[in-house]
Amino acid sequence: MKVFVTGGAGYIGSHTLVQLLAAGHEVCVFDNFANSSPVALDRVRQLTNRDMGLVEADIRDADALRNAVTTFAPDAVVHFAGLKAVGESSDLPLLYYQTNVSGTMNLLAAMDAAGCKRIVFSSSATVYGEAHYLPFDEDHPIAPANPYGRTKAMAEGVIADWAKATPDASAVLLRYFNPVGAHESGRIGEDPQGIPNNLMPFIAQVAVGRREKLAIFGADYDTRDGTGERDYIHVVDLAAAHLAAIDYSARACGCEAINVGTGTGITVKELVAAYERACGHAIAVEIAPRRPGDVASSYARTDKARERLGWTAKLNVEAMCADSWKWQSENPEGYAWPPEG
Repeated sequence: MKVFVTGGAGYIGSHTLVQLLAAGHEVCVFDNFANSSPVALDRVRQLTNRDMGLVEADIRDADALRNAVTTFAPDAVVHFAGLKAVGESSDLPLLYYQTNVSGTMNLLAAMDAAGCKRIVFSSSATVYGEAHYLPFDEDHPIAPANPYGRTKAMAEGVIADWAKATPDASAVLLRYFNPVGAHESGRIGEDPQGIPNNLMPFIAQVAVGRREKLAIFGADYDTRDGTGERDYIHVVDLAAAHLAAIDYSARACGCEAINVGTGTGITVKELVAAYERACGHAIAVEIAPRRPGDVASSYARTDKARERLGWTAKLNVEAMCADSWKWQSENPEGYAWPPEG
């Protein structure tokens, strides 16, 4: 199968590429490397002993995107390309709408031009907003609390309307919870630019000595130990969900949203303790005030992924932390270390 992958050099994209190539698919990556590194693609090639097509361009460039898609003529598209920092989205909302919403519209138009009718979309559990009930299921009301979440919800709506208007189209909206970990080889992993926005890469940078300590925002929540509880999923499991979604899209028409998580919450303190076991030493933490908008708990109901995709998460928190530590300890500065070439 020919699969066109936007944002394929990113954290989740690169791990999905490994599985796509290992499964024998022909792949073309479309990426501008704004939040990723070409080194990730080099390492994917090394891990799989396979090559891939690459178009370096911005998803906001409708002409470049159309040319890339029509030239490659894919059977299916996996759409990762987008901006994802919640805080930055409040500071630069227009950039987020241009990239995440207009970029998605450009992609669908390019797919129409190429006659491609299958898409798997990288969405987010942020579309749900504050929990009315837990676990989150796919019927939970959509009420995102920040511009990033609103761009994801809007892109979902655009894709759903496209699928409804396009005969035989198939769209799978994968709502990620909290992707963590790295490939077991330690060759590819999460490499955030600047201060990490997410918990595990921050823990990893403290563990490797890049940062002094971890701030735990709030220790008085109604959880097992007072710290926030989230549904963390190993990025390798998440990559497998994309392959299952591509297969599902070949036998299903219309648009379907599907949660991708483990269905189990892990608190901040529990994640820190697991990481300490993985790295073999203590991680400095301090308790800080709660952040506005943070909730006590967030975790997924995952029945639909099992029923529709035949997929369930297999890797536990110990594997998440061990694989993250292997990546971080062997690449303390991410893809900038060691210098390649």
